[in-house]
Amino acid sequence: MKNRQNSSEINPDYGILYIVATPIGNLGDITQRALDTLSSVDLIAAEDTRHSGLLLSHYGIKKPFFALHDHNEQQKAVVLVEKLAKGDNIALISDAGTPLISDPGFHLVRHCRQAGVKVVPIPGACAAITALCASGIASDRFCFEGFLPAKTKARCDKLTELENEPRTLIFYESTHRILDTLADMQKIFGNERYVVMAREITKTWETIYGEQLGNLIKWLNEDSNRIKGEIVLIVEGKQQNLEEAFSSQAITLLKRLCQELPLKKAAAIVAETFGYKKNALYQYGLEHFE
Repeated sequence: MKNRQNSSEINPDYGILYIVATPIGNLGDITQRALDTLSSVDLIAAEDTRHSGLLLSHYGIKKPFFALHDHNEQQKAVVLVEKLAKGDNIALISDAGTPLISDPGFHLVRHCRQAGVKVVPIPGACAAITALCASGIASDRFCFEGFLPAKTKARCDKLTELENEPRTLIFYESTHRILDTLADMQKIFGNERYVVMAREITKTWETIYGEQLGNLIKWLNEDSNRIKGEIVLIVEGKQQNLEEAFSSQAITLLKRLCQELPLKKAAAIVAETFGYKKNALYQYGLEHFE
């Protein structure tokens, strides 16, 4: 079976699978396109049909449900593909946010693409991106890690793998594990790593609070209500000490060249000479010679 699909391989006689993002809290955070799609499909595949039923009832949408969750997805995906092959249009939703992002749906989408079913994403809310954009932490490059392992050793092993990651890290965490997770981060990342905890995003008790790890843990321990709800952690990446990254010879040459050339040109020459990244040398020069 093929693992990749070109657009020409899509069977026009099949129905369409729509991946529909739903609100992560505030019911107003749903697009008109999502509502139109949910109103028009033949079937809605949902993680928790009772939970999703409340959302659809709020908007007056009545459609048959199909339960698709972590425990049955691989088996039920085949059933849904068969329905799509008969021409039914199906919408996939999760309990909240964008399906497949730490939620079921991957196996279904893969089966659909392999079978020639057209898959159409209907974008909308995503807790990870919503928290990131309000965190004040670098958002140009980031890693989404989802939920860390539940057991301490496996969690610490994973955090150790990420200890020197320079990109911003995004995690989901539950109320009953948040303090243990932060304690493990403190042990591996150190007291001073900056973390933003976004809790209950878009809901009544939304809280977005940033501090160095040691201080964040103290703040949470002051009030048990501060750990309640759905939690996203935005962790600043490992900050590189530029002065330690370059040899003394490279720094000396950069300094001398800056006396005769523009910094950008000087950084390019030193980068080519020593095999360093030009942008990193340019940043060092801005901080020390400009």
